[in-house]
Amino acid sequence: MKQILAQLCFFLALNFTVPTFAADPTPTSLTREGVQWNAGPRVLVVGGGSSHDFQKWFNKVDIPTIQQAGKYAVYYTEDVATATKELPGATVLVSSTNQRGFDTPEFRAALFAFADSGKGIVLLHPGLWYSWPWPEYNKVLAGGGARSHDALGPFEVKVLKEHPVTKGLPQSFKVIDELYQVKQDPSGTPIDVLAQTSTSAATRKEHPSVWIVQHPKARIVCIALGHDGRVHEMPEFKTLLGNAVNWAAGK
Repeated sequence: MKQILAQLCFFLALNFTVPTFAADPTPTSLTREGVQWNAGPRVLVVGGGSSHDFQKWFNKVDIPTIQQAGKYAVYYTEDVATATKELPGATVLVSSTNQRGFDTPEFRAALFAFADSGKGIVLLHPGLWYSWPWPEYNKVLAGGGARSHDALGPFEVKVLKEHPVTKGLPQSFKVIDELYQVKQDPSGTPIDVLAQTSTSAATRKEHPSVWIVQHPKARIVCIALGHDGRVHEMPEFKTLLGNAVNWAAGK
């Protein structure tokens, strides 16, 4: 028996090859010196706050979606100091944060300087709420926003216009989400609505769901969708988010 086992082990040693795997590229990461970015246009994703699982959906699910849309270096943070420091070097900001206290004077100045420099901004779901005592944020950068929403449930998103942001989307698609009761600010930056919701059960009105803000310099896309994985994992949402980042980046 020992001789048979020895022969078997010898046979396996001759015929078994340990598989090798190509190493993943070094991820964009935070060090003592700051964020160490990969090569490529930089996308800074800012999340964190209340009422949503930011790490699960806006970080771990959305970052691969953004990376697959283009050869981007992507970094996610929930820290206002890091966001303020890294924002000037980014090409696109994707912001979903509704954190209290995120609207520091330093971040306010950095964000408006970023917009005025002609960079790209994608404001996503909680990032379109009236979260802070900072009216210029919604008025200038979003052209409006939401202060209320329907209960989480099914509704339809209807594409109104052909645009690079809506490219590849069906004419309409159904979601299970919070229907944000978005209102345009009549004194704010004009917006161009690309997609809208079906009729809200609460307001009996349709509301903007995806729109472009006609900022004089920045390329700004607003997406009101995205409470949880029932949207973030949808092919339609992944197409929409990838398109939005690409358009904001000038692609």
